[in-house]
Amino acid sequence: MLTMAVSWMNERTPWQGWRGYGDNAGLPAAKGPGSRRPFGATWWGKAWLDALEHRARLDPNRLGRGRSYARRGSVLELTVDPGVVRASVQGSRVTPYVVTVRIRPFTDAEWDSVLDVVSAQIGRVAALLDGELPPELVDDAQAAGLELLPDAGEVKTDCNCPDFAVPCKHSAAVCYLIADALDEDPFELLLLRGQQKDELLAALRARRSSGAEAPALKAKPVGVLAKAAFARAPAAVPSPPRPLGQAGAPTAVLVLEPPRQSGVEGRDLVALATDAAQRAWELASGDGDGGLGLTRDEDLARRAAGLLGTSGLADLAHRAGVSARLLTNLAVAWREGGAGGFAVASSEPVDVDPAALTEGLEALDGDVEGNRITADRQQLRLGPDALWYLFTNHFNDWVLTKPPSPDPSELIGAADN
Repeated sequence: MLTMAVSWMNERTPWQGWRGYGDNAGLPAAKGPGSRRPFGATWWGKAWLDALEHRARLDPNRLGRGRSYARRGSVLELTVDPGVVRASVQGSRVTPYVVTVRIRPFTDAEWDSVLDVVSAQIGRVAALLDGELPPELVDDAQAAGLELLPDAGEVKTDCNCPDFAVPCKHSAAVCYLIADALDEDPFELLLLRGQQKDELLAALRARRSSGAEAPALKAKPVGVLAKAAFARAPAAVPSPPRPLGQAGAPTAVLVLEPPRQSGVEGRDLVALATDAAQRAWELASGDGDGGLGLTRDEDLARRAAGLLGTSGLADLAHRAGVSARLLTNLAVAWREGGAGGFAVASSEPVDVDPAALTEGLEALDGDVEGNRITADRQQLRLGPDALWYLFTNHFNDWVLTKPPSPDPSELIGAADN
């Protein structure tokens, strides 16, 4: 186990001395010369931060808070072992939080392939044996088909704080302090990938002393234009996988409860995940556009349509800040007529060419107001899609009765029957 002891860490005031009152007096503000200090003074430290901020896909907002924690000395201890960094970080409670940061260590076979490439280059071997880690080692690893610096999704963080974000600010602080560890000893990066410095140097000496023929370096593929590839072998293009016969709820949300601190109810998460799966299935199967172009109100009506006849509709109306009665009417309109039904149900009367109402007046002789024809408890509305919609008055509410039709007489005739 290697322990990093950064000088500015050792000179800081012990955290117990910060608290003048109570157990939650909080951490000191980051002030003075170190309040804006940079991380990554060396090439390796900068390369780690670049991978962290641009390739590892960690939350940039949390990284910013992590920098502040790292600058004010909240990381009390940090150790680097193969594949994992462990640290204790002082937060707002008395007991420091325990943080681990992991990246995947290379297997023995993967390290052999890297060392084969490195040992073929005398200058690289000489630098390593002199205790230097040349930046070109990144290219050597890539020539072996590996990434020495972490790539998207490779940095795994864990902290026992109540913050459910990944990474939390404590884990982000440790990620930044790893840059200091690499500034002090860049071989710590090889240790994170599972290779001790002395083991690596011994393996290189063995390869050089064996006199074995140096392996040929793999040439990086130059690729081929997509147009040429399709023209050359169109039959070889794989067909996209067919979606499942029907959409379902993602398994993970059915078995894993959201963190208590998130404020998210398990049933709400299941409902949202199931809805997202249904919309994704529509896109994959070509059975709709997944509702990606809907407005907020249209999407609310769409979701409410799936809750008709359940207590969930009243709960959704409460959360959306609308009356359950109004949302019920809009949900019925969506169920019967989709976006067109919602449009005519939620809009006020609009002026149209009187000639466009001729068929409607023949089907229903009534009073005209804009695009609406009303007779007693029935009302025909001409939608912007040139379809007719039949509404019926129920307890002073106009409710869409059935799917639309281009022929208004069909709607009235069906209603009369």
